[in-house]
Amino acid sequence: MKQSGTADLPLHYGKVPPWLYERMSSLGLSIIEAILSDYGKAEVLRRLADPFWFQSFGAVLGMDWHSSGITTSVMGALKRTINPASSSLGIYICGGKGKLSRETPIELLRVAERTGLAGDQLVRASKLSAKVDNTAIQDGYQLYLHNFVVADNGSWTVVQQGMHGRDGTARRYHWHSENLRSFIEEPHTGINGIPQGYILNLTAASAANNRNGILAISREDSSKVTRDFARLMMPGHHDVRSSDVDLKRLGALLYVTRESHPDNFEDLLLLQGVGPRTMQSLALVSEVIHGAPSRFKDPARFSFAHGGKDGHPFPVPIDIYDDSIQILQKGIEKSKLGNADKLKTINKLHEVVLQAEANFTPKFDMRQVIEQERRDSWKHDGRTVFGKAQKHSPYAPGCQLSLF
Repeated sequence: MKQSGTADLPLHYGKVPPWLYERMSSLGLSIIEAILSDYGKAEVLRRLADPFWFQSFGAVLGMDWHSSGITTSVMGALKRTINPASSSLGIYICGGKGKLSRETPIELLRVAERTGLAGDQLVRASKLSAKVDNTAIQDGYQLYLHNFVVADNGSWTVVQQGMHGRDGTARRYHWHSENLRSFIEEPHTGINGIPQGYILNLTAASAANNRNGILAISREDSSKVTRDFARLMMPGHHDVRSSDVDLKRLGALLYVTRESHPDNFEDLLLLQGVGPRTMQSLALVSEVIHGAPSRFKDPARFSFAHGGKDGHPFPVPIDIYDDSIQILQKGIEKSKLGNADKLKTINKLHEVVLQAEANFTPKFDMRQVIEQERRDSWKHDGRTVFGKAQKHSPYAPGCQLSLF
């Protein structure tokens, strides 16, 4: 299962406010549509199966960059907007949190009726993936969320999450149907987490005699499994710190979007009139769509697109968020009509930032960037779950600090 694995996350309580959830749904759908347009359904499933990309995706959508709430909110928002368009997109999302997870088999059978897929096999894959992570592997985490994402060609990804009964953490499990040979012998690319003492793992190769006759023994190369494993461990602190971010990548992004002028780049001419702050968000959205897997090792960096609902690293800038959605949606609509220039221009942002990174040396204070974002938040209708951002005095409106 390439680019799958686990993610250990601090447990967060609370609900996503409606003003953010609506925007998460819109921007999430647009990003998935852009990936489908350029890379196809297989790439959408591969990305959802990558815990690092998934966390970065959630951060771009304005969720708390390190919390367990990303899983529930992102999958809920995607299911809400993707399923009504599943016939054209070719992707269906089943299941959810709590009792919604138990409706997965019924939903999969409905998908099978529409697509001609083997519904019984999909239901079996859903049940087995949940049983493995919840029962065959007893690591202290009890599943409470199960999402099964299936393409109309039969390939699938599972995103499911369990809660630990004692230490207040959640663990997210990612599965990918690609190269899966067995559900019961070493089905994951790896299982890692904070040591909990002895655990029961009936998927271990040494337990083959206990499972004899259940499923065929996997012949997956163990060295390849180790190479492909992805493990994400999020810290307990809520604020975004320099140690959480690749400063070279963040610095190059801020330099290109804030200090340089877009009209210096011929490929960005179609984005004239878009301000530096919107460019910053679009550049990170573009990276989520087009970035290589290695680009998502620091999910906290993507919170600099649209902040976080709890105010870390700064309040969600509603005006900027809406600009990002509008620009991306217009690009997708025009692309469907045969005019892909605007969408290609947005995509080019990622390439420009990559070029800037090559010879960039970070010489800036990230705390200064965060403080500037917080001071400017009121200008962009910044909001958190606690309310609207207020104007800071004695900060002079219109003043922008130079970072480099």
